[in-house]
Amino acid sequence: MEGKIYLVATPIGNLEDITLRAMRILEKVDIIVAEDTRQTLKLLNHFEISKPMISYHRHSKEKKKQEIIEKIKSGANVAIVSDAGTPVISDPGEEIVQKAIEENIEIIPIPGPCAAISALIASGIDAKEFIFLGFLPLNKKLRKEKLKEVKNAQKTIIIYEAPHKLVTTLEDLKQVTENRRIVLAREITKIHEEYIRGTAEELLETVKEPRGEFVIIIDKNDIEEENIFEDMTIEEHYKYYENMRI
Repeated sequence: MEGKIYLVATPIGNLEDITLRAMRILEKVDIIVAEDTRQTLKLLNHFEISKPMISYHRHSKEKKKQEIIEKIKSGANVAIVSDAGTPVISDPGEEIVQKAIEENIEIIPIPGPCAAISALIASGIDAKEFIFLGFLPLNKKLRKEKLKEVKNAQKTIIIYEAPHKLVTTLEDLKQVTENRRIVLAREITKIHEEYIRGTAEELLETVKEPRGEFVIIIDKNDIEEENIFEDMTIEEHYKYYENMRI
């Protein structure tokens, strides 16, 4: 009998945010697949849970993914966790899930903390519709395309950013967001949790030495929709309407 995959959300800072169900599943499964086993071990030790672990990160080879799938097909129940928050969201666990679907393996989400949603609901920016972009690409061409998407978006935008890249990202956003409201959510649920509000230009003046992990919430573009299309190619028109359908 094949095993199952449990996608277990873990705390993004405050350990009290773990759910009772998450703890039960982590105690019950045969193997825990973690992005960084050292980070996950701290969590498991805190709750006195002892389980075999396998590391799976963005540099892992195809062979490692196949080994995990084979263990599940042999009957092992596996929990997938990220370093913090909900697995698969900007997380290499997505690759295992895609392969598991191909193999008809049952996948069960165990909901819990998510930095993007936590930042959004405390931002004060419209939460009815939003686009999650994860981390902006480093590739210049791809990054330029994403920034154009930010510029034209008529929905709230959510971006993740590391502290050492935050200033560069704010400088890029300054070029495309003008006076739109932006909220920097820093160290969510941790001791130094903070929400910094302003335009990109104002935030560059405020945040001189960024520390901690950031979620960036950007207000939508309020320009009339017909004006959005003036500088778009046919391909960009298509991508725009694809995003509207999500």
